[in-house]
Amino acid sequence: MPHSSAFIGLDTHKKTIAVAIADDGRDGEVRYFGQIANDRVAVGKLVKTLVGKYDRLSFCYEAGPCGYGLQRQIAGLGHDCIVVAPSMVPRKKGDRIKNDRRDARSLARLHRAGEMTAIWVPDEAHEAIRDLVRARTATMESTRRYRQQLQGFLLRQGRIYTGKTNWTKSHLQWIREQKFEHPAHYVVIEENLSGIRGGQERLKRLEQQIVELLPSWSLASIVSSMQAMRGISLIAAVILASEIGDFNRFDHPGKLVAYLGLSPSEHSSGERVARGSITKAGSPRARRVLIEGAWAYRLPPRNRSTGPRLHGLSDAVQEIAWKAQLRICQRFRLLAKRGKHNNVIVTAVAREMVCFIWAIAREVSPPSLATIAA
Repeated sequence: MPHSSAFIGLDTHKKTIAVAIADDGRDGEVRYFGQIANDRVAVGKLVKTLVGKYDRLSFCYEAGPCGYGLQRQIAGLGHDCIVVAPSMVPRKKGDRIKNDRRDARSLARLHRAGEMTAIWVPDEAHEAIRDLVRARTATMESTRRYRQQLQGFLLRQGRIYTGKTNWTKSHLQWIREQKFEHPAHYVVIEENLSGIRGGQERLKRLEQQIVELLPSWSLASIVSSMQAMRGISLIAAVILASEIGDFNRFDHPGKLVAYLGLSPSEHSSGERVARGSITKAGSPRARRVLIEGAWAYRLPPRNRSTGPRLHGLSDAVQEIAWKAQLRICQRFRLLAKRGKHNNVIVTAVAREMVCFIWAIAREVSPPSLATIAA
């Protein structure tokens, strides 16, 4: 007869999964169950075996390169399964022994104690869009590396461009007109230019696919509404929506700020209060577009109520965006007058932007997604 509940820790790898079980109760036994293959058949057999022994099963495993397929399979079988943030798993500093058996037992024990921080698990459609957006980001980074390599090469050769802006037609023409003694130098230039051209072409294709797939996405209304904010373009809105996911899981804007790593770090003790730079937790991609967008608020506010980005948006969304523009532009000017460094200013502005974006997202109220509380 089945009895009580069990908390199962899964230490996942490419080919195997180490399994440990913690019985319910503070003094319940924590034991290593064994190792299974990391495939759907073996996982199904494991769940079937445990169902006959326990009333309730609760699984957990760390987020990693294996993705969310395991969570979706177990949840599809009707059991609880959370994916936990590896950076938030408690570790003993004095523990110098690490192996799959110990990791699985630790996961099971901590899951039973409620010490795990679960992450939000997107549905398959959302994950597909996010993968597409991240592919675009990877393309941008590879193109930037080609540019940096080419600029570094030219600088080593003493070739310095005196024009106003790099990577314009005149700049590229100047690069092609450079003369060198060794043929290998021409190869370096052409290979880097070819990499830059290829990256730009891939970037255009990926952005076109994002635009075409956007109307069928569950967060399309959120993306449209976020563009009412100054400094948030279509691509920036898609990046934010794909990285944040379901805005409804944040019941306060401060939680979203912390999730994006824009809240200040702190190391205080007793009467000593010490706050430092931002935590930089969460998605660096979302944080980057917010920092870039924050620079738009250095200019005076402009109410463009008839602009194409505001077409079809509700009056409530437009009102929030206009209120945000008035407040944040003023904050940018005040911080600049105080002599704050530009990096400090744009970080503070980005933090304010997040709060108004949260308000817009909650106003739109997108369809409920299958979420796991973060």
